[in-house]
Amino acid sequence: MFMYPVTLSPDKKDGGFVVTFTDIPEAITQGETEDEALAAAKDALETSLDFYFEDKRTVPTPSKAKRGQHIIELPASLSAKVLLLNEMIAQNVRPAELARRLHTTPQEVNRLTNVRHTTRIDGIAAALQALGKHLDMRVVES
Repeated sequence: MFMYPVTLSPDKKDGGFVVTFTDIPEAITQGETEDEALAAAKDALETSLDFYFEDKRTVPTPSKAKRGQHIIELPASLSAKVLLLNEMIAQNVRPAELARRLHTTPQEVNRLTNVRHTTRIDGIAAALQALGKHLDMRVVES
């Protein structure tokens, strides 16, 4: 899963904290407390990913968090969608071509790459398979 490090900076002018992501510069938010700022960070990150998906741009992979740095973890299904989008871009495969390979409609492929659409991970795995890739999930110590 994708785990993006965040930077919390005290907002000296207005109080609270400003949250930024080195890897996703479009994701900026704030909160009155550290907990509120981190809760807002998750929404800001997911919302910012919409820009990458809409523009068909590669989503940057997360950098390694520094010691003591907070991270925001994407849900498994969204992480899988990011992998699918990035692979489609890397292989220069458009939704219509992927739909042909999957024997489905381009609209169905567009749902697979829509951040806000709930998608079964099996569908994403099948799409990656059609691109010659295998979705690998595992449990690791946190």
